[in-house]
Amino acid sequence: MITRPKCTMRDVARLAGVSTSTVSAVVNGNIFVSPERKGRVEKAMAALDYHPDAIARSLKTGKSNFIGIIVPDITNAFFPELVRGAEDAAAKAGYSVLLCDSSENPQREETHLNALFSRRVDGILLACSVNSRAQELLARRRFPLVYMDRLPESGADCTISTDNVQAGYIAAKHLIDLGHRRIGIVAGYLGLSPHHDRLEGVRKAMQESHIPILDEYLVAGGILEEDGTSAGHALLGLAQPPTAIMASNGKLLLGVMQAIAEKRLTVPDHLSVLGFDDYLWNRYFHPALTAVAQSTREMGRKAFELLKQMIECEPGQDVYGKHVRLPAELRIRRSTEAPPVESSLSGKKTRHVAALSAT
Repeated sequence: MITRPKCTMRDVARLAGVSTSTVSAVVNGNIFVSPERKGRVEKAMAALDYHPDAIARSLKTGKSNFIGIIVPDITNAFFPELVRGAEDAAAKAGYSVLLCDSSENPQREETHLNALFSRRVDGILLACSVNSRAQELLARRRFPLVYMDRLPESGADCTISTDNVQAGYIAAKHLIDLGHRRIGIVAGYLGLSPHHDRLEGVRKAMQESHIPILDEYLVAGGILEEDGTSAGHALLGLAQPPTAIMASNGKLLLGVMQAIAEKRLTVPDHLSVLGFDDYLWNRYFHPALTAVAQSTREMGRKAFELLKQMIECEPGQDVYGKHVRLPAELRIRRSTEAPPVESSLSGKKTRHVAALSAT
């Protein structure tokens, strides 16, 4: 393989007919250069395909104007939206983004963290993988980092997420107010903060209405479509199946819908279904799916704002210890209705009038 020698600032200066200090001033933008000279330098840079060495410049200035973003699963529609919000805000502030996908693998997450440190990024936005060890690694460093969505149990300096306890509460309260008492919960992996907190919110709503969460109606452990399908079959195979099922993320919801289709049941005639995260496809299901929506892009934008404060703070300024929780919004569609009941006389299914309070 033949490689072309790398052009230097001196080569640009020679072609433009200026000093290297003038080229440096154009590159860094820190000293005024006349429009005529600046134009000559820029033309020379383009002709030589010259690009400043960002790492060398960061060693000199102590700042790279790059941030890293690590997400656990870029195929999950939640995370591209989160990244878009952060990247849009970063671009407006003059920062570029290096995006990494840990693929729910804590070893890969650690590799990405070390790679971003070695590239001297100014800060990192991190959504943890399953079984993440990031907090242990970062405890030894005082480094600008904001945890997004998935949060460590303790010790994080700055975090941002949806108020997932509130999200679980409003989801369960909606089903309870419709009259549901047998509510199936596909809870996801409870080692991840969003799933753990949503379940806490569900428990709170059900306890307020004096409705127990029976072991057979709670399925936890996985976060993928196949886990949702397996959980759906388990719940629908019970002697007394639930009249409503809620799934703790979009992939689990798709799996539950697959199980319902395989059982040849229809929503909401046989049971109601509710999910978390309101993706575009929720509206095009038949019927359209009720969901608890997160302000995902706003979360990404605010995450970058927190990180920028940490990066650009003055010595002695305390910008750590900020923990932001964004409210969730219930969007009601046709997949949730009052539960069907068996008529003791005809054997046909009818519907309760929605209960307004617990019985």
